[in-house]
Amino acid sequence: MGTESDPKREARALLLNTTLYREFQAEKDEILKHKWIESEKVGHDIGFERALVDWISHHRAGWRRARQQPAALT
Repeated sequence: MGTESDPKREARALLLNTTLYREFQAEKDEILKHKWIESEKVGHDIGFERALVDWISHHRAGWRRARQQPAALT
């Protein structure tokens, strides 16, 4: 138990620190926000799948472009 490393824990920590995983999480958060906004508009939960398809169709390209641009210097 003491000082031995846990390979599963190390693999998970490595995954969580990857750019790919962070981008996936950021995109998922945007989809969930979109789901909430669109559900509020229609007065009921539209579901994740519908929100996902709508967000990809209407917002993903612009969101990705905005994330790729370097932050403006103030």
